[in-house]
Amino acid sequence: MSTPGRGLHGHVLDTLGPAITAGEYPAGSVLRTDELAQRFEVSRSVMREAVRVLESMHLVESRRRVGVTVLPKAAWNVYDPQVIRWRLAGSDRSHQLRSLTVLRSAVEPAAAALAARHATAEQCAELTACALGMVAHSRGHRLEGYLVHDVAFHRVILTASGNEMFARLGDVVAEVLSGRTHHDVMFADPHPGAVTLHVQVAEAVREGDAARAERLTREITVGALHELDILAP
Repeated sequence: MSTPGRGLHGHVLDTLGPAITAGEYPAGSVLRTDELAQRFEVSRSVMREAVRVLESMHLVESRRRVGVTVLPKAAWNVYDPQVIRWRLAGSDRSHQLRSLTVLRSAVEPAAAALAARHATAEQCAELTACALGMVAHSRGHRLEGYLVHDVAFHRVILTASGNEMFARLGDVVAEVLSGRTHHDVMFADPHPGAVTLHVQVAEAVREGDAARAERLTREITVGALHELDILAP
């Protein structure tokens, strides 16, 4: 399904992007824009716009008299939310989830410790509200509602750290959490212990207890890795 508002080039991207990230077009493959335009029944200008987006993600490289060349995985912008989404929709989902969760385990505990030192009163209140929202949606198979509060919770942690590099990872973490939910790599109801940990992290941040906030957040990410061992081995 194309993302609303992206028009014809969005339709092309939603077909070509997943095909590239899934390896249907191996690195070094040369794509001809004229042939692609005919295949997708779009104009050359629409096809060029789609290629420009893929270039911005470093999935392809366009050269005159050569065509559009698929780049190796090492060149991809693996932090691009759309690239993450496409990879999570493919056969490499388990590896991608694990890789991203390991990234979270390296970043989020440090961000939580910083948040305990730097969070504003408004951010502490927002964090508490998100945690309580997670509690409210943690029973009765209400994962979509739970996801909204879970994503918001982790965005606040990263932003409240005061580190702009951490804050920019908010979209990456959102894609990880969304991917787990939408691809059924979650239990029907979140583990009660994990929900409680989020509440406790909010408390630690509000109390300015950096060591506790870091330790509890590490428990959350370790738990997420353990769930992957069970649900996406």
